[in-house]
Amino acid sequence: MAKYIAQPMEIEKRSFEIIFEEMKQEDKERFSEEERMIIKRVIHTSADFEYAGITKFINNPIENAMKSIKNGEKVYVDTNMIKAGINKRVLERFGGELVNYVADEDVREEAKRRDTTRSVVSIEKACKQEKIKMFIIGNAPTALFSLMNMIEEGHVQPDFVIAVPVGFVGAAESKEEFAKLNVPSVVVEGRKGGSTIGVAIFNALLYMLDNNR
Repeated sequence: MAKYIAQPMEIEKRSFEIIFEEMKQEDKERFSEEERMIIKRVIHTSADFEYAGITKFINNPIENAMKSIKNGEKVYVDTNMIKAGINKRVLERFGGELVNYVADEDVREEAKRRDTTRSVVSIEKACKQEKIKMFIIGNAPTALFSLMNMIEEGHVQPDFVIAVPVGFVGAAESKEEFAKLNVPSVVVEGRKGGSTIGVAIFNALLYMLDNNR
């Protein structure tokens, strides 16, 4: 009979040990301890060590994110997958809530009228009507472009953004342009990213906060 580790916590513990052992020395050294914890969780989610080289921390994002989470700020997420993956039990301890307006009737109608995506209109609603200050964009480059427009037009000044849309059309370009705004953010360069990466980054922040309570 094959021998294997069956205890969930032991599996996770050993996984993080392997990740740290296999990380390049330069990657271990150039990140702060908190940044390393985020990078390790992203690698744990993806089994892809390239994320250590393409994940950028812009304008003190961790401190800004933790402050907003502790203040119970709402978090806009662009997919239900992100909503499902984030540890809501921990988030709710701080009074936080995940929101998305893509399925709202007014968003549907406005997107149809303008012949644009619901992601674009949903971001506009989050910024103009709901005054959301934290965003996790893991799927739609159009959502990130829309958020950039809202920032440049003065409708919102985000406290923290996770900018990790994935894909071949607009993903790399949207993240490259967003990084120029110097908003406190974690950005994955290039085509890679996705909802699971956004979840990994935000959960890492939640677990750090929860362990420090």
